[in-house]
Amino acid sequence: MKFDRDQIAEMLQDSLPGPELFVVALTVSDAIRPKITVILDSEQGFGIDECAQVSRRLARRIDEAYGEEASYTLEVTSPGADQPFTDQRQYTRHVGRTLSLKLQDDTEKTGLLEATEAEGIQLAEEIKEKNKKKVLPAVLIPFADIKEARVVISFK
Repeated sequence: MKFDRDQIAEMLQDSLPGPELFVVALTVSDAIRPKITVILDSEQGFGIDECAQVSRRLARRIDEAYGEEASYTLEVTSPGADQPFTDQRQYTRHVGRTLSLKLQDDTEKTGLLEATEAEGIQLAEEIKEKNKKKVLPAVLIPFADIKEARVVISFK
């Protein structure tokens, strides 16, 4: 059976409990038994209960549209800690954490995310000078200049 990704995306939007949750990614595989993978996020964070609620709602809508005999696998999850940000709203929840950025000009910066603004983020960049870390004053980095951003995971 072939699932229409646009139709699934529409059903997914209708399955969200409110505006606080947003879709980061939706994939629909073309396998014999298709796998529908939904990645959700929120500016405040969310738990497994919200994932389960969205999963149940979406499964009900898929079954109504494609019939209960439709064979598929549905996975509703949050982004992994190592996943790059794909939505500007993801930055808000990570204020106070260290980010690794790759900019459009292929330069890289690592620093503390101090704030988010409508046009970009305030990042206090960490640089190494003579085996010591130095933190520069926070500067605005426009979202348009960011190619990729990830949270730096520390095990200290």
